[in-house]
Amino acid sequence: MQGMVRSIVQLAIMVLPVFMCRAQDTIAFPQQAERPVGALFQFLEDSIGSMSLKEAVHDRNYRPLEQDVPNLGTSGSVFWARAVIKNNSEKREVVLSLPHPEIDLLDVYILERSAPVHLAHVGQSVPRDQRIASDPEFLFRLPIPSGASLPVLLRVQSNKQLQLPLILTTDSEFDQHRAGRNLFLGGYMGIMLVMAIYNLFVFFSFRERSYFLYVVYILFVCCTQLAFIGIGPFYLWAGSVWISSKASLILTLLTAMAASEFIRSFLRTKEYIPKIDGTIPYFYGLFLLNIAIYLFVSPTTGYKVAQLISGMFAFTLLGMIIAVWRKGVRQAGFMLLAWSAFLTGTMVFVMKDMGILPYNSITIYTMPVGSAIEGVLLSFGLADRINILRREKERSQADALRISRENERIIREQNVILDQKVKERTLELQESNEHLKRTQTQLVNAEKMASLGQLTAGIAHEINNPVNFITSNIPPLRRNLDEMLQILKAYRSMGPDATSDQIAAIVDMAGELDLDESLNELPDIIASIEEGADRTTEIVRGLRNFSRLDEDSLKPADINEGIRSTLTVLGSELRDQVEIELDLEPLPQVECFPGKLNQVFMNMLNNAMQATRQRYGGDRKGHIRVRTSATDQEVTIRIEDDGTGMTPEVVSRIYEPFFTTKDVGEGTGLGLSIAYGIIERHHGRIGVESTPGVGTIFQVSLPIHQPRVAQKRA
Repeated sequence: MQGMVRSIVQLAIMVLPVFMCRAQDTIAFPQQAERPVGALFQFLEDSIGSMSLKEAVHDRNYRPLEQDVPNLGTSGSVFWARAVIKNNSEKREVVLSLPHPEIDLLDVYILERSAPVHLAHVGQSVPRDQRIASDPEFLFRLPIPSGASLPVLLRVQSNKQLQLPLILTTDSEFDQHRAGRNLFLGGYMGIMLVMAIYNLFVFFSFRERSYFLYVVYILFVCCTQLAFIGIGPFYLWAGSVWISSKASLILTLLTAMAASEFIRSFLRTKEYIPKIDGTIPYFYGLFLLNIAIYLFVSPTTGYKVAQLISGMFAFTLLGMIIAVWRKGVRQAGFMLLAWSAFLTGTMVFVMKDMGILPYNSITIYTMPVGSAIEGVLLSFGLADRINILRREKERSQADALRISRENERIIREQNVILDQKVKERTLELQESNEHLKRTQTQLVNAEKMASLGQLTAGIAHEINNPVNFITSNIPPLRRNLDEMLQILKAYRSMGPDATSDQIAAIVDMAGELDLDESLNELPDIIASIEEGADRTTEIVRGLRNFSRLDEDSLKPADINEGIRSTLTVLGSELRDQVEIELDLEPLPQVECFPGKLNQVFMNMLNNAMQATRQRYGGDRKGHIRVRTSATDQEVTIRIEDDGTGMTPEVVSRIYEPFFTTKDVGEGTGLGLSIAYGIIERHHGRIGVESTPGVGTIFQVSLPIHQPRVAQKRA
């Protein structure tokens, strides 16, 4: 009994939809003309999307919308649509076409008496492996036998503008329609791609940024149109649910930004209308925010906001184009026509979505037609810009030629003036150079005279000691000689017959004159005079070795001997003021200009002496140590003092001509500069280490054989 009741209930559930459907109009197929049949469907809105198939079948709230193409708006609701279709043709099935790709979820059911048949489960948000359909597009074959009537139930949902252009057709009619559509799209894509390739070639030829942006903009337009028409989600990126469901809105916003960048570059809006141009980045920020809302917050809200922002942006760009056009920019005229054509097509397409205009082949394809017209007009504008650029280039070349000739004339005149000035300046430089040479010679001579004065004073003081020693012994020597001459004259005055008294008188005279003491003093006096003469001879020999007048040729010399002769010349001053310590190792003969090197040693010893005198004053003597050493290739001379020392700043400038730290009148500042030049002429090196308050070390390194001499010997 219970089984029989259950069977009766199930049969009632199955039969009830059929009787319910009989209460509404039946759609007869075929119709007199192929047109949408949405007005014959009844609709039910499920705002929360929880209604099951069973509930949808038995719900009594279905209402007709009385629109050939029902416009369900933009919402997240699920809509159910039902109708009874009667097949009056000889075909065993009826083809239902829904040429609106912007549907996220679409299910199609046939309500047969036995049980509902799930014919299709498709949509942009349905993964490919979960789809139930025999055609990639929204084309459904309804198994309604000839002469029979069956209810059809659709479940649709979309976060974008939802329209249902429901059309009953046959396979042949749909194929014919698809062929016409593909022919139109092929022509459209051909036109757009030709424009893009041509302008890409122009970009590589002229490197004008506007042409590249045009190519980018055209490619975005093509992708956007393919997304709206359905080629993209049905064929190009059908395997990606994310791209299929998001592509149309994201591509629309990216296309808007690409259009903006092209317009800004093509019309140079930053130059002509900087204030309006400055608002564009704010729109970009709104676009990115809109995409974030669409992807992560609410697709429905994001879609509605996108429609509002993109509309405002489109008319902002139109205002920019008009503003530039009013300034007399020729390209803005082409841009105005092109953008107007595109906006017209877009507005017709949007008005179709809003239900203001009918849904037909014209309103469906106005946007791609408008974009194609826009692309062609923009290409004309870019071609015209080539002519403008060519004319500007010719004008700039003519101006450049004129300026070049004018510059050439000016240069010729300036060359004449410059040549005269060069001659005058050359003469002035020659005179200045001669004056500089004379001044330099005078300064060098002054330095030499200063050194000579110091040398003369030292020599005079040094020779004065032995000379004084000699002169101080001359009076006693003369006195003793006079006494001996008196005694000798007395002896010579006596004849051969001298008496003893005369001899006694001479003896008494010798006693009175203390002749014995004079005779004893005489060897000491002569020895003292001889010592003074030897000292003088030694000083003269040292002076001769120091001066070395043979300075024009290199010759072997003993560096130690040169140091000793220099110390001999400076002996009086050094002995009075410093203690000299010599540590001279045996050295090989060095090929050099000996006199020049002696001048270097004298300058360094003088500086060392002055540094120690400045530090100690007259309290005590300073200390100077002179050391020499040798290797196989060179000899080294180190002169160390415990004077005041020098700061790093002073050390860095000691070889500069005329630089001195001495008081005015005490130095010319050329001593170390001359010394540096002499050592450099010998292919040697001179270095210095100094610490303030501790002392200074000068080190000179000289090659034993000069390179020029070594080459001659080789």
